[in-house]
Amino acid sequence: MRPCSSLKFFFASCLALVCVAASAQNSVQDVALRVDRHYNQLRSLRASFSERYSGLGMERSESGTLLLEKPGRMKWLYQSTPGKYFLLTGKFAYFYAPGDTQVQRLNASQLDDLRSPLRFLLGHTRLESELTNLAISTAPNGSFTLSGIPKGQEKRISALNLTVTAAGSITAIDIRDQDGSETRFTLTDQSENPSFPADTFRFTAPAGVPVSDALPPA
Repeated sequence: MRPCSSLKFFFASCLALVCVAASAQNSVQDVALRVDRHYNQLRSLRASFSERYSGLGMERSESGTLLLEKPGRMKWLYQSTPGKYFLLTGKFAYFYAPGDTQVQRLNASQLDDLRSPLRFLLGHTRLESELTNLAISTAPNGSFTLSGIPKGQEKRISALNLTVTAAGSITAIDIRDQDGSETRFTLTDQSENPSFPADTFRFTAPAGVPVSDALPPA
């Protein structure tokens, strides 16, 4: 083999090894582990969110602020509908929008809401245990999409797609239901480990509005 050919073969081999190493570093297990590590070390999170729903002949878009705090607390404040909120105190979930005649309350253990896939961010995260058929694909700007089906929700959800950065931060959540509808949450302006006032996740009913226990999902 001539020296020139040998040199070309050497560089081609090196390039192949680099590509294999890069692929291994971005395997589904490796990226999922980065997400796990990222959220397992978080104590709290504040982010702006946009929510887009399409399906059943409807289109709806909303936006606001999302607050998360361990263990098990979550608050969605809708700026597009002032006064509307979803609150998870750890034990109960509360739903309310201006004009409702009552606040709906549900035991957190019975929650089967579109936001519930976010709950894994509030505890010890292990995506490979949370999602079945976990797969990975590339996304724009060096990000990745992790896809799977949340365990226990197979009859309702056909696919859950998480757009994550190379560092393991989730920037979008796409939920596709078995009925063909789709809900997409996009998270921006994320602030990690902020401090919240003591009453941030404390439930207080709006004046004159009773609290009613909602029926658990069928």
